[in-house]
Amino acid sequence: MGTRQSSPVPAIGELNHVALHVQDVARSCDFYSRVLGLQPMARPAFTFPGAWFRLGLSQELHLIGDRHEAVHSHHRGTHFALLTDDTHSWERHFLELGVTFQSRQRPDGASQLFITDPDGHVIELCTRPSAPGLPQAAG
Repeated sequence: MGTRQSSPVPAIGELNHVALHVQDVARSCDFYSRVLGLQPMARPAFTFPGAWFRLGLSQELHLIGDRHEAVHSHHRGTHFALLTDDTHSWERHFLELGVTFQSRQRPDGASQLFITDPDGHVIELCTRPSAPGLPQAAG
């Protein structure tokens, strides 16, 4: 029996987008633009409702409409995280808007805020770790 040599795994450049299935695209657009300040971007003319937003420099958030199934999201389960330099300003912003949030401090010193969108998707806003010698990544 011969050994099969596999070809090298192609490189992955970066995360391109996060897609969320939402019930009401207009309601979700209001949330993501007003609460998180995301900027809308052009979207191809798909045959289903949706909207796209810019996340940082090159990533995107894709909202896909007509959700009828339940959302299962939790801060220790399915969620996505957005890196920020200042969670305190976000706390003030959320308080002004009446947005419910949870605040936590990770053992590595990173600050975390968790909010929930109108469909129940959990979004984390976090800072980089502050403890020396730890990897500088969101999580």
